[in-house]
Amino acid sequence: MTLRHFRIFLAVCERLSMTEAARQLHISQPSVTQAIHEMEDHYGILLFERLGRHIYLTAAGENLKQYAYQILSLCQQAEDSLTAMQRSLPIRLGASITIGDIFLVELLTYCRRTRPDWSILSAIHNTEELEQFLIEDKLDLALVEGRIQSPYLVSRPILTDYLTLIASPDSEWSRKAITAPQDLDGLPVFVREQGSGTRDLFERVLEAHHLTCQVVGVYNNSEAIKKAVMANLGLAVLSRRLVQDEIKTGRLVELPLPDLEFKRHFRLVHHKNKYLTQPMQDLISICCHSEEWL
Repeated sequence: MTLRHFRIFLAVCERLSMTEAARQLHISQPSVTQAIHEMEDHYGILLFERLGRHIYLTAAGENLKQYAYQILSLCQQAEDSLTAMQRSLPIRLGASITIGDIFLVELLTYCRRTRPDWSILSAIHNTEELEQFLIEDKLDLALVEGRIQSPYLVSRPILTDYLTLIASPDSEWSRKAITAPQDLDGLPVFVREQGSGTRDLFERVLEAHHLTCQVVGVYNNSEAIKKAVMANLGLAVLSRRLVQDEIKTGRLVELPLPDLEFKRHFRLVHHKNKYLTQPMQDLISICCHSEEWL
């Protein structure tokens, strides 16, 4: 006997009509009749008396009804308990360093305001590390700006981002005439560490245009790179979202990028075989609609 049998049986008990039970359950009347016959064959006893056009619950049916209520009630309790447990488990959310600087806090703040019952455990690493953590099931979801290499991971875009070339207002580069990609050859730049999505995009664009650069520092922290550039120690290519305040206040200047485009998508990534709980699915939806609340 299945839970479906018991649900049909109780519907017939409550309605004392196969037709009304079928209407209540949104199934055909023959399906109801067949399920009752299967139960009576299984238990070897009549559950309903058929007298003319009416049916009546037998003593055996009355006895089974009490068990059926308990069986379905226990199933519902189990479902409610596991659903509550599912919602109480923390979502392990990773973010790459750039996204940690410009998006993660806003996301966590929005979730706390709209989903106060959620528990989110967040961590910041570079894209390469996040990919490994997802494969090893040390994270449930990750927000990255770099390319994902593993075929075991799936991703979806959530935001479009652009990198921009920044310099100190006192830098000689801020006064140069930059009209072609070749004018940027040999840039003295601070770059992110290996495995960073920002560095990966920067190097791919330079390579595509046969440009070189002079690396003057390798930092795993975008804020440290901004400070170094503001101190006129070199240039850098960082997310425009990350430096827009410094550009507005004149602490940094944005240099031209003729015929160069550093465009990328922030992506939400998870293992393709990951079981996504309802809170995880809801968090994915929130990220995919982030333009509406940012």
